[in-house]
This record gives sequence, structure tokens and C-alpha cells, in this order.
Amino acid sequence: MNDVQKKKRKSKMEEKASKLRKDFWPNIKDEDLWDRLRNDGFTTVPRTMPLIMEIIDDLSKNQPAGQAYFVLWCHVFYESFVMIENPAVYAAEAGFSGERALTTWKQRMKTLQELGFIDAKEGASGAFHYVLILNPHIVIQKLKNRIQESRFRQIYNRALDIGAKDFEVGHE
Repeated sequence: MNDVQKKKRKSKMEEKASKLRKDFWPNIKDEDLWDRLRNDGFTTVPRTMPLIMEIIDDLSKNQPAGQAYFVLWCHVFYESFVMIENPAVYAAEAGFSGERALTTWKQRMKTLQELGFIDAKEGASGAFHYVLILNPHIVIQKLKNRIQESRFRQIYNRALDIGAKDFEVGHE
């Protein structure tokens, strides 16, 4: 699909969604909805993120790290890079509380690094001060033999549905 075809398809999809929304929810004003073009505070997240998080949780067994991974995505701005100056904030956003919140956060970060979803460099706040988020589709392809076959097929099919070129054969 070329760029012109993609724009035309997107426009048709936007028109359809707009029509259906107005038909189903006629009393809702545009201001009542989140619009990434009108509101600040958004980030770009892979549409496969729910499946990525499930795979991470599957691979991290009884210490699920999917939520910690999502928190990182919510803090990234440029270059897939996050600088964590206050890990307690990230731990709290991931849902970790109490005396072991920071320890739990660090364990989850270590898991994400060991699985290959992130790389990290030490800084003032510890081992995970500078964090680089790697392409999760490529990481998942590398981990394919550790992922349940049905789960891998699910994310592979979703990636194809959304046109994720980084999940095509040959990127393994």
C-alpha cells in the first residue's frame, strides 16, 4: 500500500468512526473526548501494546513486568530514551507501593533488560538511570521459541492487521 492509498484508507476509516460515534453518542461533544491533536500529554504506543505486555508477563512468570514496561513508554519522548531521575515515581505509576516498591521496580527493570526489551546505563539514580526502549516486535521475534505459540500467532496476526512492517518475515 503506497502513501496515497494509506491516506485514503485512513480518511475513510476516520469518516466511518466519526459517523458511527455521532450516531451512537449524539450528545457527546468533541471536547468530552481525548484528541491527540488537540490535547497535550500523549505519546505514541504500538497498537500491539496489550499483547506485548501479556507476553512480557508470561515470560516474567510470577513477577509480571508488563506494567513497568508500559510506564516506560508513557515517559518516552525522543529516541526511545527515558532518563529516570526519580525511580520512586515510576514505581508508583507501575502500581508498586510500600517498603518494597523500589526493590520491586528494580527487579522488573532487570527482567525487562534480561529479556531484551530495554537496555540501561547507570547514572545518579542507580543502574536504570538511562533507559533505551528497544523495538518490542523485534525483541518478541528473537524470543519466539520462549513464547506460547498461540500468543505469538496472536501478536503476529495483530501486527499484520495494523501493517507493522517490523513484524514481517525476514526481520527475525
